[in-house]
Amino acid sequence: MITSSDLKLTAVSTDIKRVSADALVVGLAAAADSAKEAPRLVASPLPKAETAELERALRLAGATGKADEIVRLPAGDGTKADVVISVGLGKVTDASVDIETLRRAAGSVARQVTGLEKILFALPAADLASAAAVAEGIALGAYRFESLRSSKSEESVLSEGIVATDAAVEAELPAAFKRAAVVGRAVRAVRDLVNTSSNLLYPETFAQVAYDGGKAHRLKVTVLDEKRLEKDGYGGIMGVGRGSDRPPRLVKVEYAPSKPKKHLAIVGKGITFDTGGISIKPAANMHHMKSDMAGAATALQTVLAVAELGLPVKVTAWLCLAENMPSGSATRPGDVVTMFNGKTVEILNTDAEGRLVMGDGLAAASLEKPDVVLDIATLTGAQMVALGRRTTGLMGDDEVRDALKAAADAAGETAWPMPLPEELRPSIASEVADLANIGERFGGMMTAAVFLQEFVGEVDGHRIPWAHIDIAGPSFNDSGAFGYTPKNGTGTMVRTLVAYTESLAV
Repeated sequence: MITSSDLKLTAVSTDIKRVSADALVVGLAAAADSAKEAPRLVASPLPKAETAELERALRLAGATGKADEIVRLPAGDGTKADVVISVGLGKVTDASVDIETLRRAAGSVARQVTGLEKILFALPAADLASAAAVAEGIALGAYRFESLRSSKSEESVLSEGIVATDAAVEAELPAAFKRAAVVGRAVRAVRDLVNTSSNLLYPETFAQVAYDGGKAHRLKVTVLDEKRLEKDGYGGIMGVGRGSDRPPRLVKVEYAPSKPKKHLAIVGKGITFDTGGISIKPAANMHHMKSDMAGAATALQTVLAVAELGLPVKVTAWLCLAENMPSGSATRPGDVVTMFNGKTVEILNTDAEGRLVMGDGLAAASLEKPDVVLDIATLTGAQMVALGRRTTGLMGDDEVRDALKAAADAAGETAWPMPLPEELRPSIASEVADLANIGERFGGMMTAAVFLQEFVGEVDGHRIPWAHIDIAGPSFNDSGAFGYTPKNGTGTMVRTLVAYTESLAV
């Protein structure tokens, strides 16, 4: 694991011949459809003759310029670096490479290259946005999770990333690079939490992580244990956590600047392990269910990042923490629980537990009458059926949902707005209670959001502006790494939530 203190981000605008580094990174564009064309360097920092020589050497080495491709060659006389690394940019038509392509290219190098600690990134990043994207990509890609190994890898991970840019933007770079470092650290921290095994990360220890993180940023942290949850009527959280020897927690982390422009509440699902309960899951790949707390991890790290950036928005994170286990004390199918807002829910499937803890969290968050309430959760397998493993589902009030989509686009994260059809509400009606915890099978991602909507409170007779974020697929990458995204925990949507909070500060 690389920590923020291990990773240094700097910029240079001088001739690269004067910069000492272990490696020089250049961007290689893939050839267009024409078979006569060859991959080419984009905005090469080297003189024309040396650029042509390097392009020839890369062709002979088999470089194609496709995204994520890394090719190492010995450095020539035009740089103080020991190695030149070309990173594929894919097909680009000119020297103007889009922001996300730069972010992914820089992240791909930081993720894949080991044994080199100081790397100079000479990608086409002459303007502020491009330079910031390269810095953020480095911060996202320089990650390795090794804290549970008895011996650490002997190959070093990147510890200093130097971004070559234009002198005209130097004055604005410190703030941009600070943001990149803060956001990168928050994403890596989410990955650490998601990757930690459930015998080590359970409601009590997760609550301690939140407490320690909040106190380090001088934030107010409140932890409700099982006795308080029972006393105050959190029937959803208690109902899910009742079957485990490790009791549930509800954690509130508050960042409250002196003159906030808005108050944002973020409710995160924190099922530290999900067996499905009595409605037990198949054994295959159940170990991935340690990631069912990614929503709570994202909510926590977002509020910590916002605090570190000092944004003028009050942000309150609500972490709904429980372990869903089968036992003699576990909630059974057919049981009825009374939620924090007084509504009763018939449990038809104990594996639809996330919406129960989130319902309690939404109801509690609503009591503070925030300007906006968001919830984020690894909520449904239906999300992956509808949108695949990399696209987050966004649902809720149109204005909030669309603003989240704009924030995701700006952050370079893939998300898609989905509707909340009226006809889905009758499917969660119960014959014995106010609601059932499952409904229509088709459109299950949206049905779950319709359920959550029932727990968003009102202010002056109007429901608090709200949106639901389903990260079931994108939060955990069980296939190959790509760009700045490693295998396993991804830290998705931290960047979007920070960008969305920034939009509230305007």
